[in-house]
Amino acid sequence: MDIIIGYIIPFLIILSVVVFVHEYGHYWVARRNGVRVEVFSIGFGPELLGFNDKHGTRWKLSAIPLGGFVKMLGDADETSARPDATTSREPDSFPAKSVLQRMAIVGAGPAANFLFAIVVLSILFVFSGRPFTPAVVGEVTAGSPAAAAGLEPGDRISAVDGAEVDSFESLQGMVRDQAEVPLAFTIERDGEVFEVTVTPALNEIEDRFGNTHRVGLVGISRSGVEFRRSNPGMAVFEATSETVRMVTATLGALGEMIVGSRGTEELGGPLRIAQMSGTIAQDGLVPAIWFTAVLSINLGLINLFPIPMLDGGHLVLYTIEAARGRPLGERSQEMAFRVGLAMVLTLMIFATWNDLVQMNIIKFFTDLIS
Repeated sequence: MDIIIGYIIPFLIILSVVVFVHEYGHYWVARRNGVRVEVFSIGFGPELLGFNDKHGTRWKLSAIPLGGFVKMLGDADETSARPDATTSREPDSFPAKSVLQRMAIVGAGPAANFLFAIVVLSILFVFSGRPFTPAVVGEVTAGSPAAAAGLEPGDRISAVDGAEVDSFESLQGMVRDQAEVPLAFTIERDGEVFEVTVTPALNEIEDRFGNTHRVGLVGISRSGVEFRRSNPGMAVFEATSETVRMVTATLGALGEMIVGSRGTEELGGPLRIAQMSGTIAQDGLVPAIWFTAVLSINLGLINLFPIPMLDGGHLVLYTIEAARGRPLGERSQEMAFRVGLAMVLTLMIFATWNDLVQMNIIKFFTDLIS
């Protein structure tokens, strides 16, 4: 029961929110373009409860809460992979709309996720404030690169290799990926400014969710955390910048995984998200809201990947259609969606396997057998 209340319920609430936002983006733009939406579902499989609105849309909650879909008139199934032969020619069907209208409808899901995150983060920055830590040394670990370079508690680090440091978080970002690379730290101490060379040491650290990361560390701790509230205008700008930063960091991490310079153990699936949802929800409402915004950004980004079955794959096919003046042949589209389905299933299986390994579930069963 504790697991259900502490982990499963927060997971279902947070995931349902970001899925609803995503699907409502599709729904809203589809309705604005005159498309009849037949089904709006949170989850897959058998319907648990639902109702019909005045426009004929069936709004429902389904048994498998790992996603959702909007089925529009003219779609043969929930994926919009192929048109329905009997309804696709009707003027209020999805296939009957122009390629630009269809691209707008498909792109509206990820766009809604990004917009939702910006709004949520903006509200948090106005009312709760944004975590901020001055780049001031709190403690220096004995025998660390910082100690070897002569850093002392109270030192303010104003720049690294000439790049301005405005917070301890930005300093961590500069050092994290520079393990064993000499860096020039600009130090302010007792009214004096000077430079020292610090070479971050390569370390493996484990976060609160059991993920292991290989990072560069210099051996200093922060002096304290402040929360700075923003005015509404600045909050929107900061929230947008934070969203862009998260997207850029995620793409950078995926690029490193592809080229092999970063491990793939950080990829997580539903089990890891459930674990993180429960852990963060126990910290309070504000961290849970923050995590919901982060998950919304990731859902929007993943759906933009150019993989058939995902929104990004649809956008690629519609771009080809716009360039050719006609869609790809039915067989070509069918093959593309089969490949896309295989890729999505493979990624889900791999991510779930990572979850089982990171959460020591595989080890548990292995120990039982042995």
